[in-house]
Amino acid sequence: MAPGNTPNADFVTETNPILVGGFRVPFDAIEAEHVQPGVERALADAQAEIDAISSDRGIPTWADTVARLDRAVERLAERITPVTHLMAVAETPALREAYNEVLPQISAFWSRLPLNEALWERVKAYADTDEARGLRGLRRRHLDKTVRDFERAGADLPPDAKKRLEQARVELAQLQQTFSENVLDATAAFELLVEDESRLEGVPEAPKRRARARARERGKKGWLLTLDYPSVEPILKYCRDRELRREILIAFSTRCRDGQHDNRGIIARILRLRDESAEILGYDAFPDYVLEDRMAGTGARAASFEADLVERTRSFWERDVGQLREHGVMLGIDRIEPWDVAFLIDDLRRTRYELDEEQLRPYFPLPHVLDGLFEIVRRTFGFRMEERAIDEVWHEDVRFFEIFDDESGELLGAFYTDWFPRTEKREGAWMNNFITGGPTADGFEPHLGVICGNFTPPDGDRPALLTHREVQTTFHEFGHLLHHCTSRVEIPSRAGINVAWDWVELPSQLMENWTWEREALDLFARHHETGEPLPEELFERMTAARRFMGGWAQMRQLSLGTVDLALHGELAPRLRAEMDADNDAIEAAQGDAVMRFGEERFADFAPEPDFARLHMLTSFTHLFAGGYAAAYYSYLWSEVLDADAFTRFRREGIFNRETGRAFVESILSRGDSAEPDALFEEFMGRGPDPEALLERNLGSLVPA
Repeated sequence: MAPGNTPNADFVTETNPILVGGFRVPFDAIEAEHVQPGVERALADAQAEIDAISSDRGIPTWADTVARLDRAVERLAERITPVTHLMAVAETPALREAYNEVLPQISAFWSRLPLNEALWERVKAYADTDEARGLRGLRRRHLDKTVRDFERAGADLPPDAKKRLEQARVELAQLQQTFSENVLDATAAFELLVEDESRLEGVPEAPKRRARARARERGKKGWLLTLDYPSVEPILKYCRDRELRREILIAFSTRCRDGQHDNRGIIARILRLRDESAEILGYDAFPDYVLEDRMAGTGARAASFEADLVERTRSFWERDVGQLREHGVMLGIDRIEPWDVAFLIDDLRRTRYELDEEQLRPYFPLPHVLDGLFEIVRRTFGFRMEERAIDEVWHEDVRFFEIFDDESGELLGAFYTDWFPRTEKREGAWMNNFITGGPTADGFEPHLGVICGNFTPPDGDRPALLTHREVQTTFHEFGHLLHHCTSRVEIPSRAGINVAWDWVELPSQLMENWTWEREALDLFARHHETGEPLPEELFERMTAARRFMGGWAQMRQLSLGTVDLALHGELAPRLRAEMDADNDAIEAAQGDAVMRFGEERFADFAPEPDFARLHMLTSFTHLFAGGYAAAYYSYLWSEVLDADAFTRFRREGIFNRETGRAFVESILSRGDSAEPDALFEEFMGRGPDPEALLERNLGSLVPA
C-alpha cells in the first residue's frame, strides 16, 4: 500500500499486534499486513506528541519537555523494534516487502526529529531555565547529552543543509537494509551437493548427518552443503579434501561480490554518504563524528590504539604464521592458502595438545550450558532465572525466561532465546532490547530483551552440542542481556546497553572468562549421555591450548578494526572527491575501488596475497548494516577492560558474591549514568591496565 492511502481500519486500531502494548510482545500474531498500518500509526502518534511538545507556549519544565520527549521516542521504538526483530529472525518475502515500504518513513522520522526547529527551540528554552541550571547528577548528564545530540545531529544547520542531511540519512537506512538482505539472500542461495562421501573424509559424523538430511529434504541424494556457519565450519576445519575446502571458503568469502546480490557499489555509496554527513555536521571525517562521544574520542586515537596493539602483536603473529607453514609442509601443503588455515590450526592443535574441539562437544549440551550459566550468575551476581512457557513466540525453538534479583525477589526483566540457524534468519549472534524499564515513581518496571545465535542444532534425539567457542558466545550474549536487564537508571536512553560502543562490550566479554575456569565448568560441562564431568586431563589440554594461535586471532581482530577506520577515514573522502553523480561508470568503478582498497589494507595482515583478496567486506554486516561503522576497534578496546576487570574476580573468588555485586553496582546497573572511565575506576580502584589482555591472549611480552 502506498504512503498516503487509507489503510484498513482493522489494522490501525489497537487490535493490530504492533500497537497493542503490554510487556509480552505478540510475536505469534504479527503478520506482514500489520506492518504498514501499524508502523504508520506508531509514527503518526509519535509525531503528534512531538508537535504537542514543540507547540507548547508555557514555561518549559523537565516533565513537559525532556521527559515527555523521552517517552514519545521510547514508545515509538518499543512499537517498531519487534518488526525489525522479525526481519532478523523470521523474514518472509511478504514481510520484507512490507518493511521496505515503511522503512523510508521510519528513517525520515528519526532523521527529522533532531532537525525539527520548533522542538530544538523548546529544548534550548528549557536548558536556559532556572530549573535546568539547577539539575545535578543523572538529569544534568541527560540534559547535556540531549542538547549535544541535537547539535551533533545538525539542529543548528541552515535549512538546505538540514534537507540534504535528512536525504542522506534516509538513503543510508535503505542502503544498509539492502546490504543486509543481499547477504541473507546470497547465503540462502548457495547449495553444493556432494555425491561422493570420500570427499567428506575427516568431517565428523554429526555435520555429515545434517548435510545428508538437508539433501533428503530437497529430494536429492548425497550431502548438501550450505553457507550457514554450522555447515561451513566443519568443512573448513576437518575436511581433508583441499579442493572442497577451497570451494566452500571462496563461496563464503565472496558472497555479494557480483550478480543479483552485488554489494560492492552499495558499500561505496554508504561510505560516501557517511563521509558527506560528517562533513555537513562540521567534522573532518566520519570516524571523528562517530567517536566524539565514545571512550576513544577521535578517529586518530582509535587508530593509534589499533596501531600500538598491531606492533605489540606482530611478533606473536609471525610466530604463529611460521608454525602454520611448518605444519603445512609436514602435511604436504607447500604454500598455505586461506582455505588451509582453519584445517591446519585444528590439526596442529590436535598434534600439539591432543585436543580436538569435537572431543569437547559432548560435554557442552546446550541445556546444561544454560543451566550452568544461570547458576554462575546466581552465585556471583545474585540473579535467578526461571523459564516460562508462552505462546507469543516467532518460532517453536524460542524459549522465554524471567530474571529475578535473588536477594529481594524483585522481577528485573525477561528475555527470549533463539539459538539455531534458519534460512529466514540472519547469521551471527546478538542481543537486542525490546523494552527498557527501570526505576519509576511507582516502583520498578521490568526490562525485556532477546538473545539469538546460529549454533549447531540438535541431531535427532541428541541435544544441541556446542563447541567451546559457542559456549563462550552464549556467555558473551548473556553478558549483554545482564547489562540490559539489571539496569537501574531511571532514564531509558541512559540505561542498560545505551552506552558508548567501546564500553558496551565490557559486560559481555567479561562473562566469557568463566568458561575457562574449572570451578565454573564443573557446574555444566558434563557428558550429555553419561553425565561424566569434563575430565581433568581434557580440561588441562584445553587450557594449555587457550593461547594457541593467540597472535593469529588477535591480529585478525586488529585487521578488521584497522581496515574499518581506514575505509571511513581515508577511502570515503577519496570516493566523494572523484564522484560525478551522473557518471554511471564511476559509480560502478567505485565498487571495484572498495575491493582493491580492502585488498591493499588487509595485505598488511596477510601471510600470502590470496588471504587479502578473499576479504569479507561485501558481507561485513557489522560495518555496513549494523552499528560498528568506524567502531570495530571497540571489541579489542573492551577486551583490555574485561581482561583487567576479571583479575579482581580471580583474586577475590570467581563466585564471590561481594565482588559480583560490586560489579553490578559499579557497572552493570549504571548504564550511561556516568563516564565509563569513572565507572571502571569505581570497580577496580584505578584505571585499566592493558598488560592484562596481552598476558591472557599471548602469555608474555615476547613470543616463545
